[in-house]
Parts: sequence; C-alpha cells; structure tokens
Amino acid sequence: MYRLLAVLFAATVTLAGCASEPPVQQMGPDGQPLPQVYWIKPSETAQIDYRVLDAVNTLRKAAGAGPLSLNSDLIAAAATHSRDMSVQNRPWHFDSDGSSPVDRVKRTGYPGNFLGEDISETYETEMQTLAAWMGTKGTRDVILDPKAKNMGLAWYQEPNGKIWWTLVTGS
Repeated sequence: MYRLLAVLFAATVTLAGCASEPPVQQMGPDGQPLPQVYWIKPSETAQIDYRVLDAVNTLRKAAGAGPLSLNSDLIAAAATHSRDMSVQNRPWHFDSDGSSPVDRVKRTGYPGNFLGEDISETYETEMQTLAAWMGTKGTRDVILDPKAKNMGLAWYQEPNGKIWWTLVTGS
C-alpha cells in the first residue's frame, strides 16, 4: 500500500512539473507589448462578415445613415483586391493589371454604383481594422456614406499572419 502511494505521489509530482507556464508577453523596443498575430480560421468567414456588418450598421445608425446589406458581387470585388494587394505587397487601390475599384466592381456584374473602398495591411482583427478606418476622415466617409446600400468585405491572410483587408460599398 505504501509502495502504491509512493508511486502515485512520484507520478503526481512528475506530472506537475510538466505543467506549462503561461506565455511571456514579448515587449517591443518602446517597452510596449508586441501585438499578437490574429489568425483567421476558414470556418470564421461568415462570423467575421456579419460581425463587421453589425458594427458598421451600428456606426451608421449613430450617424443617421441607413443600414447596409452584404452583397456577393462586392464581396467578390473585395476578395480579388485583397489577394492582389498581397501579390503586389502594397496597400493601394489599383490592381496589378492597373484596374481601379470601379473596374473590379463592374467585372463582378454588380448592378449598382461603386461608392467607396477602404483597404488595410495589418496583423489586426477586423474590429481593430474597422476602428482604424473610423479614425480617419476619408475611410470613415466610405463607411458612413448615406448613399451606400450594400457592402462587401474580404481579406487575404498570408502565411506569416499579415492580413490584407478590403471593404467596398455600393448603392
């Protein structure tokens, strides 16, 4: 009996030593914590789309603008651009073939008018990206445009975790 208790005690002590420590937060040269990479799982696509749509519509309501609806054509235009920005390794509004946001939206067959496009190159979440867009007049104006009726949101995440976000609005 004592032998069994001794073996169980030794096993418990050994396993307790295997418990992992919580990860240590890495600090940058400015003494601030370095951001953690935000990894998007393929199964989270719809959740992210609707989370951003809900947040955008809340912001629009507060600004006196009507709600937006997700539109598959605008999502396709945004997805094409997010991937192309990654290929070019620069955040800008023109594709590598020289096409503009208007051209991308027309190619999808979207029946309305293109109104605006917000883009971002970041490691941040969709909510942090939306907050950054709301912090700048030009990108905020795209989100709050009272003429907008539809929205497309897409992203491309590189293997290193960098995310290329695109939000497109249309009437």
